[in-house]
Amino acid sequence: MFAGKTDELLRLLRRASVGGRSVMLIRPSADTRSPAEVAESRSGARFDSIAVGSASDIVPTVMTARAEVIAIDEVEFFGYEVAAVADRLATDGYEVIVSGLDTDFAGRPFGALPNLLAMADSVTKLSAVCVFPGCGEEATRTQRLVNNEPAAIDDALIVVGGTEGAREPDRYEARCRTHHRVAPARHGTNLAFTSPEPEALTSPESGVSSSNGHDEFSLSELPAP
Repeated sequence: MFAGKTDELLRLLRRASVGGRSVMLIRPSADTRSPAEVAESRSGARFDSIAVGSASDIVPTVMTARAEVIAIDEVEFFGYEVAAVADRLATDGYEVIVSGLDTDFAGRPFGALPNLLAMADSVTKLSAVCVFPGCGEEATRTQRLVNNEPAAIDDALIVVGGTEGAREPDRYEARCRTHHRVAPARHGTNLAFTSPEPEALTSPESGVSSSNGHDEFSLSELPAP
């Protein structure tokens, strides 16, 4: 988060459009930060999009319109199966751009991203700036704060809600490895730092947080068979 992931994705789509290529941007319907038909970055950049509920909806959606470039934003919301979907589309001759968060709020590999990174023909990793007072180093992780304290290791993996405002008690901040903190489990035993299957989404108030380290772009460009 905070690294300009969506801005970069939209830049790539605009560039493809200028070159005369047809594009389609797909995003998860669980991301309610902007209307389903528009993807919007924190800087205010906007692009037409189609929201779908699950990875299984992506291929049927692509089949409904003519497009050469398929972009999938916030891929971590779609679960592990989205890797196979992206691979199928690339094998079928589409250029596939996949954007997502490579680690969760606890710094663990997130969902399908490890597989997508391995499968991609090229990868761009973006990072933010650590906002811990006096730091300013490269931020590769996102700090989730709950009531101004680090989130616990057993908190919900994906939270639809929250805010990034500096004065809000529940918020997200860009942090470097040194200043990233995760609290002990709230319910007894600490959990191992593995990558669990995303749980059901929970929703406090506004915005989306799924937290990360780097923001990822997995780009597959394979010729049509």
